[in-house]
Amino acid sequence: MSSVYYTDKELAVQFAYHTHSEILECRIGANSNVMPLQILGLNHNTAPIEIREQVVFAGDDTPRALKSLLALDGVEEAVLLSTCNRTEFYVITDDGGGGRVRSWLQDERNLDPSFSDSLFTLQGNDAIRHIFRVACGLDSMVLGEPQILGQLKDAYRDAQRSQALGRKLSLLFQHTFAVAKKIRTDTEIGASPVSVASAAVNLANQFFAGFKKHTALLVGAGVTIELVAKHLHKRGIGRMFVANRSVERAQELAGQFGGFALPLSEIEGTLPEADILITSTAATEPVITFEQMRAAIKARKRKPIFAVDIAVPRDIEASVADLSDVYLYTIDDLDRVILEGQGNREAAAVEANRLLDEEIARYAGIERSKEVVPVIAALRENGETLRNEIAAQARRRLARGESAEDAIDYATAALMKKLLHKPSVALRKAGEAADQDLIDAARSIFGLRED
Repeated sequence: MSSVYYTDKELAVQFAYHTHSEILECRIGANSNVMPLQILGLNHNTAPIEIREQVVFAGDDTPRALKSLLALDGVEEAVLLSTCNRTEFYVITDDGGGGRVRSWLQDERNLDPSFSDSLFTLQGNDAIRHIFRVACGLDSMVLGEPQILGQLKDAYRDAQRSQALGRKLSLLFQHTFAVAKKIRTDTEIGASPVSVASAAVNLANQFFAGFKKHTALLVGAGVTIELVAKHLHKRGIGRMFVANRSVERAQELAGQFGGFALPLSEIEGTLPEADILITSTAATEPVITFEQMRAAIKARKRKPIFAVDIAVPRDIEASVADLSDVYLYTIDDLDRVILEGQGNREAAAVEANRLLDEEIARYAGIERSKEVVPVIAALRENGETLRNEIAAQARRRLARGESAEDAIDYATAALMKKLLHKPSVALRKAGEAADQDLIDAARSIFGLRED
């Protein structure tokens, strides 16, 4: 297992190095067992938030899960990607490994057997295409969004730290990162950014038709909430509160936009002031309960609250949606808003997919080339053995007093005879058997003309 840690800039260098050294230097046994890539997971296309939130892995869950996966029979390498929109396992395993990962996940999270309907499995070129599309943002709810690439790199490094990353997945991910960079450089897939954060603010703007007289309460202080704060500030929000487990981080974020910071413990007292509530934390349990929201609505004298819960698992208890004066949206509800804002990326996506086809073919060629590495290695080793044998004989001739010229003539003639003996015998047999394919292959390998 690899324990080498790479920075972003080093990834491209490592990819270039390994691609060439894999072919030129690697010595693989003739009977080495090539283990295929399999991807098993679910995402916003296959599963609703009610299922996705049951299989989120965060914090210490990730290294523990990777260790558990590697303990499964036949699983050689593993990377776990878990975000608000997807949980996917990238594994190098034998043919039955995907089924064992599926069973492990069901037991790990005590899932109902029906959850299998939301899972997808991919292997071979389909798996390679999927990971490339994920890295480029082509499989995201927000077409072309850049955050997923950073999350994929984090998953890669988590696997490194957990010693779950071996040579095969390491090469695949390095190639994936290079492909994502190429797609973003050569297409407009990242232009006119539309994010979950901007979609949430756009939806709130439709609800209120302006923010100057309204108050927003943001729960969390990560990248998404920071983007929400920027959009609200740009649109002239009246007041802004930022609540977070770390008050220092809340103060840092709120201070950028003239807002107020508070700890999570003070949310209940601030809720009655919030016209807009947007949450995105990494909490595993709801941070805002039905009772808290019902009390807030009562204190507001039934003045409505617009709420968007971007988190997975959800930050706001699902039953809050039953309150008549709370308009609660989840990340899945933002689909329509996002789709309306990303139409101009569709043409770029077509070009991106064309480039992906080229990169998939290129990667497949690299993988196929590895199949001949044992033959190349054996050929070079055989040639080196013959060279050493003839060189030793030439030195003995020199030691007996033969001239250097005679020794050189002997060595070159003997080496040529030994190198060409087996190919010559094989070609004679090919001629007798009218094996034109082998004859043509010999011409190609040795660069011989037809005449």
